[in-house]
Formats: sequence, C-alpha cells, structure tokens
Amino acid sequence: MATVVGSGLQMAAALPCISSRKICTADPVLPVLGGKGHTQSKLSSSSRISSVKPFFQRFSSAPVKFEKSVIKAVSSSGEKETASGLPIDLKGKRAFIAGIADDNGYGWAIAKSLAAAGAEILVGTWVPALNIFETSLRRGKFDESRVLPDGSLMEIAKVYALDAVYDSPEDVPEDVKTNKRYAGASNWTVQEVAATVKQDYGTIDILVHSLANGPEVTKPLLETSRKGYLAALSASSYSYVSLLKHFIPIMNPGGSSISLTYIASEKIIPGYGGGMSSAKAALESDTRVLSFEAGRQHKIRVNTISAGPLRSRAAKAIGFIDTMIDYSLANSPLQKELLADEVGNAAAFLASPLASAITGTVIYVDNGLHAMGVGVDSPVFAELNIPKSV
Repeated sequence: MATVVGSGLQMAAALPCISSRKICTADPVLPVLGGKGHTQSKLSSSSRISSVKPFFQRFSSAPVKFEKSVIKAVSSSGEKETASGLPIDLKGKRAFIAGIADDNGYGWAIAKSLAAAGAEILVGTWVPALNIFETSLRRGKFDESRVLPDGSLMEIAKVYALDAVYDSPEDVPEDVKTNKRYAGASNWTVQEVAATVKQDYGTIDILVHSLANGPEVTKPLLETSRKGYLAALSASSYSYVSLLKHFIPIMNPGGSSISLTYIASEKIIPGYGGGMSSAKAALESDTRVLSFEAGRQHKIRVNTISAGPLRSRAAKAIGFIDTMIDYSLANSPLQKELLADEVGNAAAFLASPLASAITGTVIYVDNGLHAMGVGVDSPVFAELNIPKSV
C-alpha cells in the first residue's frame, strides 16, 4: 500500500500501490523525496490552486450564481506603500513540509504561504513521485504557480525522498527495497530523513504533515478489511506521530507543527470510507495529546487544520469531490469558493508568533460548513426563505 496525500478534501485516494504494506501519495502529503544522490532543486512556490474558474451552480432550493470578484488596492501616484497591522513574519525560520508531489493541493499552498512570510522551505516527497516532481520543477512546469505575492518565485531549498509509512530501514520489506520505483533513492524512511535534515541544516522551526491514504477508501466501513483499516491509520495518522517523534529533537523551542484533517472525523460523509474517517478522528485526538507532550517537553505547539473540499488530484481520485464542493457552496455560511491559499494562510498564522498561545486545536478553514447541522439546499427548507448569497 502506498501513502496517498490528499490535499483537496484530505481524502486518501486508493491508488495503485507497489505492495499491500505501502502507502501511495497523492497530495496533502506525499512522502519527501531527496537525500544524497538526488538532484537538489530550488523551487519557488505560489499556489496555482487559487486560480480556479468561477462556478455557476443550480441547487434544488434555488438557483445560486457564484462569481469571483477581484479587488485591487490602488494608491495615488508617488504614494509609498507601507506595511501596517500585524504582519506574519517567519524570516529566519525553516519549515519541513511532508507530502508535496505537485503544485495542486493544500501542501503546496501551505509551502507558498510560509515562503511568502519569509520561511525557508524544505519538502518531503513520496519516493516513486520524486523524479516526476523534480523534473517538473526543473523544467519550469510549476513556475506560474510558484509566484509569490511580491512577484518573486518561491524557492525550495531541498527536496527529500520520503516514505512516511516506514519509521526506519529495518521496517522496510524486501519487496519495497528491491522495487524499481525506489531504485536510486536512499535515506527515505522517517528516521533517516530527520537525520539527513539535521546534517544538512541543523534545525527546523515548522513541521507540516500533509499526508493521507486509505487503500480501501471507496469501501463502506462495514466492507473494509482489517488490513485496509490499519493501513489507513498507519499512513494518515500514525505517520504524523512518527514525523513529530523523529523531528522534535531538531525543532527549535517555540516551533510549530501542523497537520491537515477533514470534517469526516466527526460527521458522517458517505463515500469517505475504508477507515479514513477513523484515521482523521485519530489524527485530531493525537493532536491534543501531542500538544501536551510536545509542549511540556519541547515547547512545540501542535495544531491541525480541518480544511474544506478542494479539487486536488488526490481528492478527484475519490470520485465525488465535485459533489462535495457543490454541497459546500450551497450550504456553507459563506457561499464562496474555498481557495487553497486560505488554508495556506491559516497555516502561516499558526506557525507564527501571532499564534504563540494556540495549541491542541482544530482550526476550521471551510467557509463555516462544519457549523451547519442540516443541508439548507434540501427541498424540505424551500419555504423557509433562507438567505442566499447574491
């Protein structure tokens, strides 16, 4: 089973895996690729995800038109722009983001926001996806989506090969070691990646977990095998425990660790099966426990972001992401498109000194959908004159 990272709906897609023990990555978090012997790429990161086309949807209760408007601030000629308010400043900070394999998803958006705030970016990519990711970066395929707000390109200091399903070399089965998709890669278990980052950079300040996968995600829970269920927990929740365990020794006091979760952890989402809802619930519970342990022992803050649905590649593999996006648009308190950058900006805030007293918390970035108790687009509510966006 391979680790799949689902950045869009934090859904793990059942992708072809090289072995039943392997996790396939597909964004919100792909294991990091890199290490010695790999090409070191300098990347710029600016999420292209926010450039999604406007939506026109018709729901059962009433037609709703969603349009994206762009507002530009204009200053008079000769007027000099000055910073105001409480800027998010991460200059001098270093972030390791596990689970990026393309420029489409929440992991990439988080990297972009952290970079825009001044942080140095290190990326962990799933081993089988490493060559494609680095080649695309090198050839400039991601250049448009690497643009930061100031017009510069986000640089990725180094890309590491990573498979977060394995803690140490001793855990890797022989069929994975000899698989051609891992040929040429080295030092890609969690323990080895943490040691290599320490050797290369000494310390980090921010750890981001954007990984998830469930090989049986399309199966109802009652049809999920024990093997599939445990695989979902291993790739989607224990991988975070492992990453934090091995990276904490090189994290500076006052640092921040962030993961991505999904509302299926606490509400029923038909179609999000295979133990993935259980894995997200475990991830949120672990966030609270880890916040205590990491806070008391290492002064590290631990939070998770519950993100709304996004049309990422990983989420599309589930098969009903468009339905979930339509549902969110129709029923959220804020009837607007959810942008990956909004999740990225929330992560930048949580990683900054502005959030110095926030830990053990689930932060919802979903246009408020988590607060709803019913779907107001149902015909049942047609006569209630429920307000809609215009």
